Amino acid sequence: MFVLTAQIFWGADTRTAGSQFWSRPRSMPSQRSSPGKPPVAWTFRPEAEVPPFFGCGLSQNSLPRHCGGGIFPCPPEDRRRDLEDDPLTDLDTKRERLSEYIGQFESCAVAFSAGVDSTVVARAALDVLGDRAVAVTGQSASLAQGELELARELAAGMGIRHEVVQTDEFSKQEYTRNAPDRCYHCKSELYDWLEKLAPRLGVEVLFNGANLDDLGDYRPGMTAAREHDVRSPLVEAGFHKQDVRNLAAYWELPVWDKPASPCLSSRVAYGLEVTPGRLARIDAAEQFLRNRGFSPLRVREHPGDVARIEVPLEQVSQLCQPLLLQQVQEYLGQLGYQDVSVDMEGFRSGSLNQLVTLDAGSVKKYT
Repeated sequence: MFVLTAQIFWGADTRTAGSQFWSRPRSMPSQRSSPGKPPVAWTFRPEAEVPPFFGCGLSQNSLPRHCGGGIFPCPPEDRRRDLEDDPLTDLDTKRERLSEYIGQFESCAVAFSAGVDSTVVARAALDVLGDRAVAVTGQSASLAQGELELARELAAGMGIRHEVVQTDEFSKQEYTRNAPDRCYHCKSELYDWLEKLAPRLGVEVLFNGANLDDLGDYRPGMTAAREHDVRSPLVEAGFHKQDVRNLAAYWELPVWDKPASPCLSSRVAYGLEVTPGRLARIDAAEQFLRNRGFSPLRVREHPGDVARIEVPLEQVSQLCQPLLLQQVQEYLGQLGYQDVSVDMEGFRSGSLNQLVTLDAGSVKKYT
């Protein structure tokens, strides 16, 4: 049975991390956590205490993930021409700044996820350092289907050396218990591996793909980066997300318009244990919906085998067509979901962070 409802989170205010997406600070936070410690103290209440959402309960089943889409209304070659013809663009300045920053190092390893940000950093590093640059991708159950293959294809297409490491974040209780600092433990695991690999790879410095727009959102992984002395060339060169996409389009990188694709664990409500099986069914569900033309999208999992689908607002009515709803219901039931909600607010990147606020150095969960 499908029931359309609107998703409402009670108690969120202007301090909510996700609500500040358009008013991010332009400098890196100066406070630094002690090595090996989570970025902030955190407390949270069981997910069951969160008020039920007035949602769209589609019963049983699971969903797929997002991919594809386009930020620009024109193909890469047209976008590149537009950028070249625009005398007001500062893309060249930022590109030069990026090259200058990377050029101060003898060699580097780039944490390479195959997203547009890390791809631009990898391409810039290759241009400046040549074979002294290497891209490294972490592989685990939190990586969505097709992402590792895409990383390999991108690296081969650019001509950059590429390494794949098997990370083991699922062996750590701090990660699987899925508190709001989960990303901190995941990134710490990845950066630990990169540090171990550095001597063999012969690299001087580690890079990530963070840009200025990441600094104002709730990103505990950035604390892990600072603790491991991982550098953020895009931040240092003054790149916002749109600048990154502009440069990727100029370089005709195939991921220039790829939507953000965070790890599958980001779909699981805080307080609900993260397991490989849970992530596999989320991935299958998102792939199912993506194959039917929905992008970008998320399938958020809540306690009680509840899935909440987010698709762009303009695609909600398409998703709610009777025949398609029946197909979704049947497939989600096979995956083990007992109740599915279509979020009538539409797709929102990081919407689970609406339940997290930074207040007096602590992370609290709104109920």
